Amino acid sequence: MTQINYIICAYIYKTWVEPYKSQRSFAVDHNIEESIVRKIKNTARKKDGSDYSIPVKTLLKICESRNLKLSDFFKLLEL
Repeated sequence: MTQINYIICAYIYKTWVEPYKSQRSFAVDHNIEESIVRKIKNTARKKDGSDYSIPVKTLLKICESRNLKLSDFFKLLEL
């Protein structure tokens, strides 16, 4: 299960968070807390042994903010 957490967080961080002007603005624009963005980042960077298991509700908020269906998100991951 750890691998899927990494895959999801790495995709979100590298594709959507990193290009943003700041973690804070990403959080505000996607209706999530900035602390969640930090957890995603730490898991994507495998920092401090972080392994954030992103809740489906949080993933849904991010996807809805991007006008993306959850099913389409998982297609992007090519799982």
